[in-house]
Amino acid sequence: MVTQGHQSHVLIIGAGASGSVAAARLAAAGFKVVCLEQGDWVGPADYMSAQPEAEMAWVERWNPDPNVRQGLADYPLTGDADVRPVMYNGVGGGLVQWAAMWQTLLASDFRVRTLDGIADDWPIGWGDLADCYAQVARDMSVSGLGGDPALPEMDPYPNPPIPIGKIGRVAAEGMDRLGWHWWPGANAIASRRHGNLQACQRRGTCMIGCPENAKATPSLTHWPSAQAAGARLVTGARVTAVPVDERGRVQGAAYLDRDGVEHFQPAQVVMLAANAVGTARLLLLSVSPRFPDGLANSSGLVGRRLMQHPYRTVTVVCEEPLDSWQGPWGQVIYSLEFAETHPDRDFLRGAKWMVMPHGGPMFAAAEYQEAHRREDFNAMWGANFHRAADEVFGHAFTWGIQAEDLPEDDNRVTLDPTMCDSSGLPAAHVEYRVSENTRRMLDFNVARAVEAAEASGAVSTLVRDVWPTGIGHVLGTTRMGNDPQTSVVDRWCRAHDVPNLYVIDGGVFVTGGSANPTATIMANALRVTDHLIEARASQETPA
Repeated sequence: MVTQGHQSHVLIIGAGASGSVAAARLAAAGFKVVCLEQGDWVGPADYMSAQPEAEMAWVERWNPDPNVRQGLADYPLTGDADVRPVMYNGVGGGLVQWAAMWQTLLASDFRVRTLDGIADDWPIGWGDLADCYAQVARDMSVSGLGGDPALPEMDPYPNPPIPIGKIGRVAAEGMDRLGWHWWPGANAIASRRHGNLQACQRRGTCMIGCPENAKATPSLTHWPSAQAAGARLVTGARVTAVPVDERGRVQGAAYLDRDGVEHFQPAQVVMLAANAVGTARLLLLSVSPRFPDGLANSSGLVGRRLMQHPYRTVTVVCEEPLDSWQGPWGQVIYSLEFAETHPDRDFLRGAKWMVMPHGGPMFAAAEYQEAHRREDFNAMWGANFHRAADEVFGHAFTWGIQAEDLPEDDNRVTLDPTMCDSSGLPAAHVEYRVSENTRRMLDFNVARAVEAAEASGAVSTLVRDVWPTGIGHVLGTTRMGNDPQTSVVDRWCRAHDVPNLYVIDGGVFVTGGSANPTATIMANALRVTDHLIEARASQETPA
């Protein structure tokens, strides 16, 4: 027997960055909102950040790779990928484990075809998101310094920046010697008490949850107000399909609870916010006579053009003590010196750099071992551990290099033909190759980061290759565009094929830029939701 819920005006699938924005805005406007989330509530009682074994928790229980973590809410990822996606299922989604780095896209990121003759232009521009960028920065209690000349003019951040500390000072001095751009980092971490957030205590354990509740996550910033306004959040709900009626309008969603009981949640409008992998998987699962290749997939592009921001690091080891276990784990300073196309380089587009702390002794020793190509994990213990910790712990910081990842059809998400999740649904199969353009881009930027390290007075540098797991940025599998033959959703993120179905997560990105995408994901979700509210009278619904 299938249990049927009361009809909602809007059903949101996914309680992460984009879903939380939509739920809070719609509920405040008087809509009946239901959100289905396959994970659970996560909070300070679950975090390991304040425990002595915090760094060990990163190995399994808090590992960002769902194939390693294997939690109840996770589904397996199969396939052949140079970079494996990472994600987190729970209230807040990837913003439970994120480093909280905050940056808008560059204005040029929306016009890559026009400027560089590759990929495609977005059907919107930076100005279409300007007001929404400002609003979500306030909602997320962002701390930062305005006025960066490398970015478009923006409203001031609601909080002053978190101090850049010794590592920021040393890195900035090196950049100044080279005449290269840098700016204090903006982070969705409160530098002072703001809204529901407390002031950052600089633990440096942001990636495994902030025990002080200083890091912004939707369970603190959006869901309290959404629920107070009447939004209903159902956790432990694994959506199995989004069915359509005889006219091709979505009717709601079928889902299983943790006991395996089948439910159906009817709705007039469905918004998918399950991230670029999860949303593509759900659309491909939702086959019907009208949509035999997957829901909203007449273009054949659902799941294609996956982008992930391939990532490399250069760790700068200095003689002076840098207190580099201090947080935030997010960006202390960043650089956009090499973020745009330059005619003298053998690649197009660019990369963003970020200075980050180096963590505790476990992270320091592990990175030392990997950078020196020591593949035997056991070799890091004993005398080797003490040698690595003595050299690196507290004396190093990392330049993270985040490359723009251009869209390619063969980088894609499909359904695995044999492996299933714990509910019997096909796993997401990921095929992904780092392009030659991206590899040249990373090699160039690593070489420049080594120069920056030397200019900062490094006694040694540790260079890591492309990370085998991603950094939580999955984009581009349901791209936005004006032409139904070459895109999945229109400029308002409504499916070309299904007039009451929206996609509001990072899957709609046309190009990825080099910026951390959360600010743009949330700003775009706000833009789309406000349009839905304004146009409610003309919104098509199922019969």
